[in-house]
Amino acid sequence: MTTAQRRLAAAPTRPLAVASVPSGHVYVRHLAPFDGSGAVRLPDPDPGRPDRPAGAQWWPPVMLDPDWARQADYDVFHLHFGFDACTPEQLDTLTRVVRGRGKPFVFTLHDLRNPHHTDRRLHDDQLDVLVPAADGLVTLTPGAAAEIERRWGRTAHVVPHPHVVDLPTISRALTVRPIWRHRPFRVGLHLKSLRANMDPMRLLPTLVETVAQLDDAVLQVNCHRDILDADGARRDQELSDWLRHEAAAKRLELQVHDYYSDEDLWSYLASLDLSVLPYTFGTHSGWLEACRDLQTTVLAPTCGYYADQGPVLSYTNDGDDFDADSLRAAVVRAHTERPRWGATLDERTDQRREVARVHEQLYRELSQ
Repeated sequence: MTTAQRRLAAAPTRPLAVASVPSGHVYVRHLAPFDGSGAVRLPDPDPGRPDRPAGAQWWPPVMLDPDWARQADYDVFHLHFGFDACTPEQLDTLTRVVRGRGKPFVFTLHDLRNPHHTDRRLHDDQLDVLVPAADGLVTLTPGAAAEIERRWGRTAHVVPHPHVVDLPTISRALTVRPIWRHRPFRVGLHLKSLRANMDPMRLLPTLVETVAQLDDAVLQVNCHRDILDADGARRDQELSDWLRHEAAAKRLELQVHDYYSDEDLWSYLASLDLSVLPYTFGTHSGWLEACRDLQTTVLAPTCGYYADQGPVLSYTNDGDDFDADSLRAAVVRAHTERPRWGATLDERTDQRREVARVHEQLYRELSQ
């Protein structure tokens, strides 16, 4: 037994208070044991902002305010998301406040490249502050851990992404999926609100052509109203015209809607046989994990570390490097083989327990 393990064994058993930023995010909620034991994650303080996005009760994260970090009662500060709008100087102040109080600062690197930023420099500068300042680092995949080692000479704990979908819904998906194999093969491309790392016109012509040549197959394209409606805040005229033309010609099904509720999103993902991720850069994906929960095969780009998260089909799409043939071949393979690579209920249950155990151990070791 190591010194740290002996200290941990002798440590008091009172629950540690963790300031998780943000605690309301589904990923953070699913770091806790099923029985609610262990660390207590403080609720996200209300930002008191009328302009915050609908449903984003934690945005902007009050916990990132150095004054909050200076005064609040917590044992560990654990940063996940929400620092996009912070300058490196603000983050430096925050980490100095936390560590100046003798509190461990833990940082989970979900994104080594911010999917919302076309220019990566701000995110890189933010990471150059956060990674060296962290007492403990966590990431989701071995590939990301290797990049962290190369860039900063730091070792990160590799802890897989827990389930995204609730377990009862996962259980129902496992029961229904075999029946759905007799329906038309459905390929889904969801463009959301066109994040910076999406280039749909790079993929769409190949997807339309490929799916049209498959027996009993449908291409469904979803997007939010803000990019296709005439008065949408992020309207893309070229994309809108192209999609509506192809939909009118019945070469794809077009669904335009507002943000899905969780229940609607799970229903949508479960209705697909193949979900295509249209990313040109990125690191990890909660969407991918939700698909695995619901037994939907994922076709992921070669950028980032998506393939490290779990079994997926891949196609070449990384920055300016795109190969239409690889996309076509992967869609055909998905249609021909109908792979079932989703996570089982037992796998997700065991994984959740292990993820919770590792986080509890890390918090306690750093708090000694």
